[in-house]
Amino acid sequence: MTSAPVSSRFVGRGDALSALAAVLRRSDKGVPQKVLISGEAGVGKTRLVEEFAETARIRGAWVAVGECIEIEAGGLPLQAFTTLLRSLLSRSTEEATPLLEGFEEELSGILPEWGRSSLITDLGEGQGRLFALMGQLLERLAAERTVIVVLEDLHWADASTRSMLTYLFRTLRQGRLLLVATYRSDDLHRRHPLRPFLAESDRLRSVVHIDVPRFTRDEVREQVREITSADPEPSEIDRIFARSDGNAFFVEELVRAFDANSRADLSDSLRGLLLARILSLPENVQKVVGTVAEGGAHVEYDLLRRVSPLPEHDLIEALRVAVDAQILRPTRGGDGYRFRHSLVREAADQELLPGERARLNRLYAEAVSADPSLVPAEERTARLATYWYVARDAKNALVVTLEAAVEARRRYAYAEQSQLLERAMELQEIVPPDALPTRDHPGQLDHPDHPDQLDLMADAAVSTRLSGDRQRALSIAKEGTSTAEARADTQRAAWFWIQRSELVQELGMGTGRQELDQAHELVRRSPPSVFHAEVLVAVAAWGARHEPGPESLADAQHAVEFARQAKAEHTELHARVIRAWLTASAGGFDESIEDLYQVRRTAQELDSVSALGRVSITLPSTLEAAGRSAEAVAAGEEGIRTCRARGLTNTEAWVRCNLSQSLASLGQWEPSRRAAEEAARIANSRKARALVALRLTQIALMRGEVKESKRQLALARRLFGTDDPQPQFLITPAEVAIRIAALEGRLADARAEFARIVSLGFPAGTEQYALPLLCAMAEVEAKARGASGPDADPERERVLATIRRQSALVRPLAPVWHAYHLLLKAQVRRAEGTGSAEDWAEVAGAFAGLDRPYEQALARTQWAAALLTARTDRAAAAEQVTEAYRAAKLLGARLLMDELLALASRSRISLDAGTDDAGTDDAAPRNSTAAATSPPDADATASFGLTAREIEVLRLLAEGNSNRRIGEELFISPKTASVHVSHILDKLGVSSRGEAAALAHRLGLAAAEEDG
Repeated sequence: MTSAPVSSRFVGRGDALSALAAVLRRSDKGVPQKVLISGEAGVGKTRLVEEFAETARIRGAWVAVGECIEIEAGGLPLQAFTTLLRSLLSRSTEEATPLLEGFEEELSGILPEWGRSSLITDLGEGQGRLFALMGQLLERLAAERTVIVVLEDLHWADASTRSMLTYLFRTLRQGRLLLVATYRSDDLHRRHPLRPFLAESDRLRSVVHIDVPRFTRDEVREQVREITSADPEPSEIDRIFARSDGNAFFVEELVRAFDANSRADLSDSLRGLLLARILSLPENVQKVVGTVAEGGAHVEYDLLRRVSPLPEHDLIEALRVAVDAQILRPTRGGDGYRFRHSLVREAADQELLPGERARLNRLYAEAVSADPSLVPAEERTARLATYWYVARDAKNALVVTLEAAVEARRRYAYAEQSQLLERAMELQEIVPPDALPTRDHPGQLDHPDHPDQLDLMADAAVSTRLSGDRQRALSIAKEGTSTAEARADTQRAAWFWIQRSELVQELGMGTGRQELDQAHELVRRSPPSVFHAEVLVAVAAWGARHEPGPESLADAQHAVEFARQAKAEHTELHARVIRAWLTASAGGFDESIEDLYQVRRTAQELDSVSALGRVSITLPSTLEAAGRSAEAVAAGEEGIRTCRARGLTNTEAWVRCNLSQSLASLGQWEPSRRAAEEAARIANSRKARALVALRLTQIALMRGEVKESKRQLALARRLFGTDDPQPQFLITPAEVAIRIAALEGRLADARAEFARIVSLGFPAGTEQYALPLLCAMAEVEAKARGASGPDADPERERVLATIRRQSALVRPLAPVWHAYHLLLKAQVRRAEGTGSAEDWAEVAGAFAGLDRPYEQALARTQWAAALLTARTDRAAAAEQVTEAYRAAKLLGARLLMDELLALASRSRISLDAGTDDAGTDDAAPRNSTAAATSPPDADATASFGLTAREIEVLRLLAEGNSNRRIGEELFISPKTASVHVSHILDKLGVSSRGEAAALAHRLGLAAAEEDG
């Protein structure tokens, strides 16, 4: 057979192309699509994507391709996205430039041509801003045209690339955009770093997964025909198919082997076949191939010329032979060489002996060091770090590894920075101290000269934490603490203690208070400084979250004073946010809110990103706590704009959760749900995701979706954990758990949950969480009394006594919480059986001017029930029922609607007309949904001639209720109830209440009531 290098015509893959075409059509409609293409090495993933992309280009789509390169092979963090950005920006510079204004700092980290990135202090936010910028840019570019972004070889992607792709998969929501990523499925061992990304992608319903299978025999025959331009013999196809097992690249290699008349003793493995083909080349060509393999993913010709011992003429001839043999191919830019397939490079590289590998890397390192122009400037440091390290030159490797760590930091590639710093610490142990380099930037501990072991540990602790590996970061911080304390370096020891405090909280391993106390004690006697102020801010922030009160407020005030003395403006803004938070907790809402507005203005003037993020969360939350929900919504919307403009994605999730709460308070439940769902889409920290789940829990419960509420509550509690007991993350979940237990008839569980949360106490400043919980438990006891009757219940008395004690300790610091106090008092009296219509009229009046439609509807419901029970003003009761039902319907409050429907049905009130029915108790209610609901066996009950009211009485009788209890439920006198019972017995032809109850069960009346 005479063969061409590869098949000239695309073979097979009809199903995969159809699937890609389908997602492209969906993206054309303005809905971003994400596709993962998997398959074993050599199966044809790249060829599939190239075929699809070419078809899309013909249709006018923009296609940009980025290739993931192993860091060990000279790859840079986020290099695939660098390539993508350059490709896209080159096509639409005018369109993209306005969008990128203000983001030059972040962009220059991965595109040096936009400037040199400084080492900003808000490290944790820089990566988020870069990711947000990428998302906004892609959405903008895809607004008017279809844009296809391809990332190849995701199995080699660095951690930062995986993080960015995860972000884009989760957050892209608009634009004619298609994201495609390919990876080797056969390379993914159990602990491969790509596996968590794939697991996360599987949970996203918007991600399409396409697996590229091996060729069938018929497809192999077609591929061979296209390669050889001839019809192969069936026996030849059988042999090739049996050996290749349908792997497209293996098929090509086998065809080449057969062409070379090497059919005997062919290797059964692809690697063996590739290696045999390399070894069949002339010796000088083999050496050139080995040299290229060790140079990285690609090698520039001028660099190769410096490293190779061959004269230039012989080198060119050797390269020509390697290219003709389809081992190497020129790079896209034409200035160097790379392997035709990564499998070929792997085979060539694995044949090198350790000594050969070290020698070649030293030659590369010396050549680049002597003439840096041999490689692109942005790749130089990373490649030198690899060359010197593999060459086993510890001193040079340490110098350039530290430089590479700085470059990774500028690219916001924290995981790669962490790996480089760990390597530097390893090298530092064998390099003499006087050989350490001088760095031109301050590290975490502000030591600009020779970085010592503590400096590297500090940088490594932060970068490792920001990369997401908090457990490893904690180990580094512990080692740093021990080293600093052994040196009696109190300031650096305190710094490491603060890191440990934050890490144990993030890991759910404790409250972090002990670690903070250690840091505070170490700096307590030191003069005011920026670092001392930062320690005080950390202490005050912990107090605000866990123990709000006078002591924490004093810590915050000291932090403000120390920051001012040290002229640390950004630290002072953070301290003022904490102070305002604690001032509000003490009841100083007006002072707190005024200060927060001022902090926001100053932070905008200073462009203090961290302060803007914090005040964007705290200001709306404080306004909501003060009962100023409409103002909180406005502040929240401003905060969202701030976060989006600065790429503060996780902060935006917190702001959206606060916005969701304020919208719910105002009765805008559907917008509240949308805000929470948007927060769920972008939240990336445990606490943020927990808060989102908690908001969704509350929204589902308000709507009567008990199953969904339970699911979200379990998620919220799992994410909050049990080792960092912040009141705001304990009290509200307990309230929801109590309500769910009561709805499911688990009164004992509701009481147990209440006892548990009360035992933890309600610190000062937690009124906005404690009062709703107390109201919830009082309501549960009130409903339990209504269901079981007025008989004494010792457990209820104990619960109500606890509620009264706790309510006396919870201060109503704002009008809205005064209204909640009145609601609590009314619910307690209702549970005691001493409630009155006047109680509920007062509650309804208190909530009337506070933009709390749900609470007002709840009060109106109980006001009407009290009026009907007292039989005093039926018209007023009808008015309250109608108004409450109208409000509940607008809100979508299903549980309250059900309660009102039942109340209207029992009291014969028409919800449509808003007036009660005239006439006797036997008159059928007009247009009442509840009354119109027929029992399961409607024909049977109708055959007995029972009226609607008699059916209601029969239901209650079947449940074992006395005449007095039936009267209470239906707002009629016991005598009237007795008359109804007598008529029912006559119509049913039975002689006792028991026989009537048995018949009611057979007719399904009791079950109908339970289901309703």
